[in-house]
Amino acid sequence: MEVGLAQLLRAAWIAGTLAIIIASLPTSRLSSFRGALLGFTRRGKIMQSSSHKFTVPQRFFLHFYAVASVWTTFLLITTWIYAYTVAPLASEPFVYSAITSYLTGGSHIFSSHESPSTLFLNRYLVWQAVFLLLLMEVQVLRRLYETIYVFNYSPSAGMHVIGYLTGLFFYTAAPLSICCDLAPEIYNFTANQVKDFIVKGKNQMPAIEFELWQFASPLFKLGWHQWIGAAIFFWGWVHQHRCHAILVIYAGLLVASGGANLTIWLLFGFVVANLVFAAAETHRWYIQKFEDYPRNRFAIIPFVF
Repeated sequence: MEVGLAQLLRAAWIAGTLAIIIASLPTSRLSSFRGALLGFTRRGKIMQSSSHKFTVPQRFFLHFYAVASVWTTFLLITTWIYAYTVAPLASEPFVYSAITSYLTGGSHIFSSHESPSTLFLNRYLVWQAVFLLLLMEVQVLRRLYETIYVFNYSPSAGMHVIGYLTGLFFYTAAPLSICCDLAPEIYNFTANQVKDFIVKGKNQMPAIEFELWQFASPLFKLGWHQWIGAAIFFWGWVHQHRCHAILVIYAGLLVASGGANLTIWLLFGFVVANLVFAAAETHRWYIQKFEDYPRNRFAIIPFVF
C-alpha cells in the first residue's frame, strides 16, 4: 500500500500529540520522559541555566516565520494558479473546456468519469484550500513582522536545538497540511508548466488572461463555514497578545475547512496539546518564582485550565 503525503503528516501530528499526552500523565514512572520533553520545549526565561547545552539563541524564532512565509507564499501561489486554471467555479461549459484543455496528463481530482456534482465539490475543495492558505499567510506574515520589529529577545535567551528543529518542522508541515490532499496534483501541474516553459519558451506558451476579479471571485462563492471560520480566525488574530488566542486562530482554520479534513483536525489537536503543555509549565514556573503570583489564575483557557 502506497503511503501518501497526507498519511505521513497525520502520523507526525499523532506522534507529536501522543508524546505530549504521555508526558502529561501524572505518574512517576514517566518522570524521565516528561523531563526530557520539558528540556526540549523550554526556552527563554523558563530554561534552567544549567541546561544550555545543545541550544540556539531564542532569536532564531525568526527562522520559523521566515521559512513559513516563503513556504506558505509558494503553496498559496501555486495552489491559486492551479485553482484558477484547472478548477474555476464558473459556468459548466467553461469549466469542462478548461479542464479538458489543461489536464493533458490526467487527474485524480478531476476525472471524466465523475458526476457533475462530484466535479463541483472537487473544484470547491481546491478553492477552499486557497482560502485556508490565505488565512495562514496572514498569520505567518504577521508573526514575521512582529519577530523583526516588535519582539526583543534577550541575548542570553535560548532554546533547545530539538525544539528549534521541531519549530521548523511545524511551520513547514502546518501550511502543507492545509493542501496535502491536493499537493501531488498541484506539484504535477506546476512541474508540467515549468517544463513546458523551458521547452517551448515564453513566446510559445498559451496566453492566460489575468483579471483580478476573476482570480478572486471564486473565493466569494465559498460556503458559510469558510466565512464563519475566517471571522473566528481574525478574532484570534486581533487578540493574539492573549495566549489562548492562538487556539482560536487554529480553531478558525478548522471551522473554515468545514471540519471534514482529518489532517487539519490532527494539526489542531497538536497545537492544543503543545500550547497546553507549554502553558502549564510556564504557569508552574511563575508560581515557583513569584510569591505574589495569583495561585487561582488559569494557565491558558479561561475558566477551564
